Amino acid sequence: MQLSTQLIHGGISEDPLTGAVSVPIYQTSTYRQKKLGQPGDFEYSRSGNPTRQALEALIAELEGGVKGFAFGSGLAAIHAVLSVFQPGDHLILGDDVYGGTFRLLEKVFKPLGLSYTMVDSRELSQLEAALTDQTKALYLESPSNPLLKIIDLEKSAVWAKKHGLLTIVDNTFATPYLQQPLRLGADIVLHSGTKYLGGHSDLVAGLATTNNAELAEKIGFYQNAIGGVLGPQDSWLLQRGIKTLAVRMEAHQKNAEIIANFLSNHPAVAKVYYPGLAEHPSHNVAAKQMRGFGGMIAFELLDESQVANFVESLKVITLAESLGGVESLIEVPAIMTHASIPKEQREAAGIKDGLIRLSVGIEAVEDLQSDLNQALLTNITADNS
Repeated sequence: MQLSTQLIHGGISEDPLTGAVSVPIYQTSTYRQKKLGQPGDFEYSRSGNPTRQALEALIAELEGGVKGFAFGSGLAAIHAVLSVFQPGDHLILGDDVYGGTFRLLEKVFKPLGLSYTMVDSRELSQLEAALTDQTKALYLESPSNPLLKIIDLEKSAVWAKKHGLLTIVDNTFATPYLQQPLRLGADIVLHSGTKYLGGHSDLVAGLATTNNAELAEKIGFYQNAIGGVLGPQDSWLLQRGIKTLAVRMEAHQKNAEIIANFLSNHPAVAKVYYPGLAEHPSHNVAAKQMRGFGGMIAFELLDESQVANFVESLKVITLAESLGGVESLIEVPAIMTHASIPKEQREAAGIKDGLIRLSVGIEAVEDLQSDLNQALLTNITADNS
């Protein structure tokens, strides 16, 4: 099947008992066992639930994994994956990862003996410099959050395998519709299902999948042992959201391309980060490994002091954390999503205090452009006066 068809009919897309074309919400905690010590396919919903199983089968199929796992949040998925490592192990990760990922490593796993080094993961020379005898994995985001850095995933995975490392890719910004890291050599793929996969800002979820049976067994163990699983209601909502991913992503990126070009030519804007722009330093890499350039943009104003006034004066675009919903969302990473990263580390990675991240929604692009223009011109006028 083509991917847009697979999004709708992949995994377990109908109820095997009744033929219902929407897998039911199995709102149950436990299941009858007919014989002592001989449970059926399901025994307790932390360990397995038919609604969640349908979602897990779908993400595995979409990414090319052997098994999928659904969690109560993206960070719960990352927590379970990082749990496969042992005290003394070392990870290499990108220098502008999501702030929650940094916080989880720094505040939870580092005290337990896991160490990490943050580098510009686009540069193999920096990966080499960070490599130690204890390094066990390369953790990547591409496009990265929030600077939209593009990592050559195939090249990175080859390098990692050469050194006996796992390659873990957070594919939240791209989604499997635009990019499939396992097919490019990665070992584990993560998603915040809250974002584009759900697509409607009405759920919180995390997903993981792998093409390695041994890793799948370990992740499955930690999913059950830690217990941060996704409930059946949100599993159903997330599977429903995925069915429309193709049409939504096409609309997101069509709007994003127009907005990125608009911002690039606006006199109040200093710099725009969007891999679809020809001047983006990794534009060619993105074009090679992605089916499109996505719906995320970051940009800086000429006058950083006007950032708060600008984001607060928008009418159509909502000032809020998160991304990937049908509505456009804007935020300031240094104050919001990446505040947990120390200022000196943020700035060293290029995350300035005035950096703005925009998740371009699927509203009429004329309305988005007008909203941005009005807010930008208002602040230029206020500044000049």
